[in-house]
Amino acid sequence: MTTTSTDRVTRRSASRLIFGLTGAVTLGQPLGVLAASPKDRVTIWKTPDCGCCGEWVSHLRSNGFDVVTHDVKDTAPMRQKLGLAEKFGSCHTGLLGTYVLEGHVPAKEMRRLLREKPQALGLAVPGMPAGSPGMEMGNASDAFDVLLVLKDGNSRVYQSYP
Repeated sequence: MTTTSTDRVTRRSASRLIFGLTGAVTLGQPLGVLAASPKDRVTIWKTPDCGCCGEWVSHLRSNGFDVVTHDVKDTAPMRQKLGLAEKFGSCHTGLLGTYVLEGHVPAKEMRRLLREKPQALGLAVPGMPAGSPGMEMGNASDAFDVLLVLKDGNSRVYQSYP
């Protein structure tokens, strides 16, 4: 059997793909993260010792987001730089494309935000409500609202959780 250069390239490409996928699984990276587009990248500023922030990062990664974290002493300066009022504050601040994220926003609402593309500053879950992603505490769960923060500083309920 003779092979052409096209056959070799195809075989080589297939080998690279298989090696790449095997390597990704070996490294423990979910394939969804490898395929994440820039719009799925979330940059997060958090304090290094906050366990619930780490749990929220895990929630995002398990829902296919590509997460980049920056440990900072205080998240308030970043929140201020991004134009988010302190009244929406929580323990971590993020950026999803051009949208600001504050607090324990569920990945489901972030996906909705990307689909709907509202004219807004971003989403916030003020405080640290029990039962929100990263704040699961056994059976304890508070009702909480995900707020759509408008560019004028006002907000409205984007989604309520029981």
